[in-house]
Amino acid sequence: MAQTISLKTECGSASDESALAKAVAGVIAAGRAAAFRHWVPATSGNFSVRIDADTIAITRSGVDKGNLQLADILIQPLAVPLLPGSSAEAELHTALYRQRPDLGAIFHVHSPAATVLSRLAAPEGRLLLTGWELQKALSGVRTHEAIVEIPVFANDQDISALSGRVDARLAEPGGDAIVAPGYLLAGHGLYAWGATEAEAARHLEALETLFEFELSYRRFTP
Repeated sequence: MAQTISLKTECGSASDESALAKAVAGVIAAGRAAAFRHWVPATSGNFSVRIDADTIAITRSGVDKGNLQLADILIQPLAVPLLPGSSAEAELHTALYRQRPDLGAIFHVHSPAATVLSRLAAPEGRLLLTGWELQKALSGVRTHEAIVEIPVFANDQDISALSGRVDARLAEPGGDAIVAPGYLLAGHGLYAWGATEAEAARHLEALETLFEFELSYRRFTP
């Protein structure tokens, strides 16, 4: 596939062109929605949507997520090195797509609540949430009484090493807690995902809102 967007695929079939166009539109919509919520300040964050088993659409490095254009989206095959213009963190997307064929979209934001809580939870390596009705917006959570675990990783500029730690941790069983469809990077932000764009967006919004709840609750709880 080409590095830039022409909304044409190598085989040129209508179904392939439709899947590519849908994925690109999904990336643009997700970026703009996050920017509207002030979750991606100063060109931060990155967004990707799966096109097919082997290819994703993903934001370029350093672009304004609130004003994404077709030229800001790369068509990245999962089996080749990152394309020129890719975010360094794109490897966190491609690795997760390769490990999880069920994933259809991954959204990464730098919201204040996620970033602050990630630092508070960094020593334990996880953030636990319980007692919030909104937890049920996360796939697999059926009650507010469930314990939801969000893994927390130390931030690292060595993305390959970080990706390896993420893969290993997410492969571990959750024990008594339900592992959330997302993880936090300490002092950095949230990665959230879903089987579809809509599910990834729901998980992102639910987790971000839960983080706001939790942060406010901790302010008023001795």
